Amino acid sequence: MRNRKLNLAAAVGVALSATLATGACGADASEPKARTDCVRVVDEGTGEPTDECLPLAPEKDRVDTAKPVFTHPTSITNPLHPSSEVKQVIYGGQVDDKPFRTEFTLLPDTKTIAVNGEQVKVRTLQYMALSDGRIVELAHDWFAQADDGSVWYLGEDVFNYEDGVVADTDGTWLAGTTGPPAMIMPADPKVGDVYRPENVPEVVFEEVTVKAVNQPVKGPYGPVKGAITVAELHMDGSREEKVFAPGYGEFSTGTEGELEAVSLAVPTDAKPGPVPEKLTALSTAVRDAHSDGAPDPAAAENMRAAWDAYRTSDRVPDLLTRQMNRDLDALAGAVKARDAELVHGAVLRVAQNDLDLHLRYEPLAKVESDRMDLWTRQLKLDAEADDAGAVAGTVTSLELTWDRVRHNTAPDKAKQIEDQLRELRGAADRKDTAAAAESAPRLMTALAQAKT
Repeated sequence: MRNRKLNLAAAVGVALSATLATGACGADASEPKARTDCVRVVDEGTGEPTDECLPLAPEKDRVDTAKPVFTHPTSITNPLHPSSEVKQVIYGGQVDDKPFRTEFTLLPDTKTIAVNGEQVKVRTLQYMALSDGRIVELAHDWFAQADDGSVWYLGEDVFNYEDGVVADTDGTWLAGTTGPPAMIMPADPKVGDVYRPENVPEVVFEEVTVKAVNQPVKGPYGPVKGAITVAELHMDGSREEKVFAPGYGEFSTGTEGELEAVSLAVPTDAKPGPVPEKLTALSTAVRDAHSDGAPDPAAAENMRAAWDAYRTSDRVPDLLTRQMNRDLDALAGAVKARDAELVHGAVLRVAQNDLDLHLRYEPLAKVESDRMDLWTRQLKLDAEADDAGAVAGTVTSLELTWDRVRHNTAPDKAKQIEDQLRELRGAADRKDTAAAAESAPRLMTALAQAKT
């Protein structure tokens, strides 16, 4: 997860290095002094390197200096970073005083990356981050497992969004082009181990030190054993604590107030079976309110009652419980204040939470299909509100969710959906909210036909 972003616009012109930046930190380079390895602190506000060196761990503590060997790199089974085993992880929390949500999803396709003359096949994971329910970042992350069981990060393609459109691609890097492959998880981490999940100084850089191993943590549905805690040093000099847990990978990051943590994951937390009747009733109430777009106090109270009935009848992860309570409270307040914008935001987040609950019982493909419906309903509301930025962001969310759905869709029906998505992308790019409003029902029809 990426809850510490630097303004790297000023760093675009920096010469990219595949190894540590070397220099006499804090000294005049012309002085006849011994040169020492230095990774310079990057100013968070300007993106410019300073004269200060990061307080790096001793080189002898690093466990990532040997060249990795990749024989079967796409089988990523390291329990603390099971990138090819876990299909989707949902994270929730708060960042910059706003509800923050991340959907981290394994995509079916692989990619080949050239590193020092070697062709390394990697798995692709889609990182989709939403603030207040709206897209703020997309990244495609590329991982491979070395023969010794360690997991390596081979780059990411990053798109940062503002008001629904791409603002920059800061944080993008590619192993073999921008920098070296970077270890993101040792095969058998031990206290004191040091490694660098990103190692392109002045562009992307993190140094991690393992602080504790074999720790118990409270999982979504019960205790989880074997977690580790690490301290992460960022290139602006700040530090952050993270927890990694078996069956999840990254489990939590940050501290209270700026915390992201696992809501649930599949298949780790899946319990396939019939959807509980009270969850179905909750989903019906939420879907009706979201479709209406302007729920009255009675509709808000109906959702609250349905939620209370469900959560007292079934096991619900603590984080999801807190998030649903928070968003239903926000919805009730917005309805009372007759603030349409706040109502739309709150009911969107409630609808997202509701579908997360279905991951416990239903196949991921079914939940993803229902998320396509959710975003199509939201598109209609955004277009009717004549909010071009919201329309653009919602179309992007539809496209990203579709990337996770289309391989489960019959080719002829997939083509109908993709035709509508192209039409919507054109309307969004033209800021033509009226055209988007006209296209939304056609997309909903195509989605419905794909389910038959």
